Amino acid sequence: MERNETEPNTPVKTAQTTFRIVETLKALDGATVTQLANHLDIAKSSAHNYLQTLDHEGYVVETDGTYEVGLRFLDLGGYARSRERLYSIATPEMERLAESTGEYANLLVEEHGVGVFLARERGESAVSLDSYTGQSVRLHTTALGKTVLAYLSRERVESIVDRHGLPAMTDRTITDRTELFDALEEIRQQECAYDRQERIKGLNCVAVPILNDDDIAGALSVSGPVSRMDQERIDEEILPELRRAANIIELNQAHS
Repeated sequence: MERNETEPNTPVKTAQTTFRIVETLKALDGATVTQLANHLDIAKSSAHNYLQTLDHEGYVVETDGTYEVGLRFLDLGGYARSRERLYSIATPEMERLAESTGEYANLLVEEHGVGVFLARERGESAVSLDSYTGQSVRLHTTALGKTVLAYLSRERVESIVDRHGLPAMTDRTITDRTELFDALEEIRQQECAYDRQERIKGLNCVAVPILNDDDIAGALSVSGPVSRMDQERIDEEILPELRRAANIIELNQAHS
């Protein structure tokens, strides 16, 4: 779905501040009133008032003066995910994919110019990662995200890059706009994308698109350590499994 990346004409400052506070609590893994005020450069009294309101409404919790994001967001996230038809359709195939490969199977969709992990299934041999369901990532840093970008219009990709930039996660991340568009062209031709330690050192990933007619609905991937995810295994084992799973998901999506 094509979405507008422009800023609102009349942003509500209090709403913006509220969401900045929640995002900052997440980024800092909890903070005191003073830490939050210093980080956001706002008055301590304002920070305290916002936090007290969020605490009262159940969106943050306070323990010994430290405020953290509350579990009420889990209810909202679970509801948001339940609205995504792709999630329920893809889950059985992701479970089979994780079981057959022993690695992580991942499902990502795009919203507001970033990638969101809609679901993840862990295989028996999968390594522990920093990723989790609901996590947002920059699209250009992952095989999943680059797959999504490859099937968006050039104008949409340009607007995403204008808004979010091309920051580096590792020394292998694509940070040049021309290089990115060259990579997206190659992805469209190959109908798959690779992440060779571009977001996380030591991790390789391969992804394929999930299409709804001609539109990109999301991307499906398998990720694992470099030592197990070499090109031979990807070509002979992983990619055929990924494409089989994506094909079944697309068919179920079209006819369910």
